[in-house]
Amino acid sequence: MALRFKDYYQTLGVARDATPEQVQKAFRELARRYHPDVSKEPDAAERFKEINEAYEVLKDGEKRKRYDALGADWQQGQEFTPPPGWEDVHFEFRDGSGGPSDFSDFFASMFGRGGFGGFDADAFEGFGGPRAHAPRRARGKDVEAELRLTLAELWAGGSRRVTLSASDGTAREIDVRIPVGTTQGTKVRLAGQGSPGRGGEAAGDLFLLVRVDPDRRFQLEGCDLRLQLDVAPWEAVLGASIDVDTFGGKVALRVPPGASSGQTLRLRGLGVPRSGKDRGDLLVKLRIVVPRETSSEERRLWEELRDKSDFDPRSS
Repeated sequence: MALRFKDYYQTLGVARDATPEQVQKAFRELARRYHPDVSKEPDAAERFKEINEAYEVLKDGEKRKRYDALGADWQQGQEFTPPPGWEDVHFEFRDGSGGPSDFSDFFASMFGRGGFGGFDADAFEGFGGPRAHAPRRARGKDVEAELRLTLAELWAGGSRRVTLSASDGTAREIDVRIPVGTTQGTKVRLAGQGSPGRGGEAAGDLFLLVRVDPDRRFQLEGCDLRLQLDVAPWEAVLGASIDVDTFGGKVALRVPPGASSGQTLRLRGLGVPRSGKDRGDLLVKLRIVVPRETSSEERRLWEELRDKSDFDPRSS
């Protein structure tokens, strides 16, 4: 019986001397493109079947050797008659549904028909399991992942490019907009960025749990930032204007005369975004620091201050 020759190498787009790794890579790329759960192309199911059939032959050393014995002169679609005696050769296939019963007569004339899974789960996964038969319709699953941000990124807002890895080893980059009001533990929802749906259904959503990395200077409390600022004793007593480094640049902080260690001063609007153009505050906690070493002149002045001052920190 005359058949139509199937050029499996052409189907996968690989050379006849392609390595098993190259064959598998080509199959993965084409299977992802034409998988019926994902592709919107009208001939996707038929193309997927052809790709699966070609891979079933070329991934197997014995079947590939038998196929190559036909020679390299045959062209895709050319009329073909199996050599005498080939009909008596049969191959064993993995148990399952689909597979050779759905493959071409050309395949059957060379390898027979039998139970076969029809889809290599080790070579390609993540689209609803290893069966090649028509998928059931189902919305894609929601996916959760962690989004780590520095405090500077949270303060600046805007967007952040993140890399998402799939179970098949592929990766894709997406730009994630950091919503106003995001803080530690916020969940950011990205609609349609989860697992693909089956049978034309919508993909699931991706939920990113925000984790803010510790900062060496600032602590995050809701949308407020906290900072400890060391001041000299005379700055606390006399008052001072001190430049404070913030994420937005230097800001002058007015320390009132008679400030105490542990006192907190508020710089409004210098925290992280809260809503609209509104921001949290920067809370600056003062810590009075005394010099560990003094010169003889400095010591004399401290002693003079002690003798002349009536201040008693322990008086009620």
